[in-house]
Amino acid sequence: MELEGRGAGGVAGGPTTGPGRSPGESALLDGWLQRGVGRGAGGGEAGACRPPVRQESEPDPDYEALPAGATVTTHMVAGAVAGILEHCVMYPVDCVKTRMQSLQPDPAARYRNVLEALWRIVRTEGLWRPMRGLNITATGAGPAHALYFACYEKLKKTLSDVIHPGGNSHIANVVKQRMQMYNSPYHRVTDCVRAVWQNEGAGAFYRSYTTQLTMNIPFQAIHFMTYEFLQEHFNPHRQYDPSSHVISGACAGAVAAALTTPLDVCKTLLNTQESLALNSNLSGHITGMASAFRTVYQVGGVTAYFRGVQARVIYQIPSTAIAWSVYEFFKYLITKHQEERRAGK
Repeated sequence: MELEGRGAGGVAGGPTTGPGRSPGESALLDGWLQRGVGRGAGGGEAGACRPPVRQESEPDPDYEALPAGATVTTHMVAGAVAGILEHCVMYPVDCVKTRMQSLQPDPAARYRNVLEALWRIVRTEGLWRPMRGLNITATGAGPAHALYFACYEKLKKTLSDVIHPGGNSHIANVVKQRMQMYNSPYHRVTDCVRAVWQNEGAGAFYRSYTTQLTMNIPFQAIHFMTYEFLQEHFNPHRQYDPSSHVISGACAGAVAAALTTPLDVCKTLLNTQESLALNSNLSGHITGMASAFRTVYQVGGVTAYFRGVQARVIYQIPSTAIAWSVYEFFKYLITKHQEERRAGK
């Protein structure tokens, strides 16, 4: 009875320790009180003393670490869609860039800026003139960008974004730039391919091949390193973040385009074999990167290496923004679908 009396006093709020009670008994009673033991048969108060169990939500799938066996396919599909959209949307500006890189353009094809060039082309040559050659570009852009982004993802892990093979279809580049030139005699892709093959041979399709490869190495190195650098700043946790992909892609494309314009001018000259520039070349054809660099300097001096830089940068800003945002979106979408399928099994 003595124990019961002391226990009652403890429950009422008195001290739980006292004469005749061992420290162990006091600790045991304190533990019962803290857990709400003896506060009612229903135990409602006891339950209220316990912290609520927190339910963890399922995290979004990590689209930077794709499921095994699906990585290459996912990157290729996302890359192909991104490449086709990029080239189709920005093709009119690419047409202007080709014309503005002309070393000695026809008086009717001298333009002050990109907008004026587009307006004059549409007004004097027809609404669809800036789109001539789009079909061959779109055909080559799908498989080229599928490999382009698949290689990027692979090399990103092994070469720290220093080198990228890159590449549009080289034959497509030659054909579309011939069709983009002012007073181009070609109205269909097949006409252009047939004429070049018959008059200049198969080698004409590869005159700028070395320049294209040489340009791709610094362009892609600058492009991808700038993109990754900006992603570390704007998106350090590497989540799907459309705004960061657009900003990083646009800035990366602009920087890479501006710095590699001299190589692009030489590539355009090799692809188009501009007639006025050929007059300054004794061999009759401009072949090889060294010959192209020499001809550009002879015709226009140092400033000629940066012809069309405005159009090239304007082209690359939305172009790379579209490419990266569409690529990252499809990569995220496909990965999420794969994760949902795996969770449903």
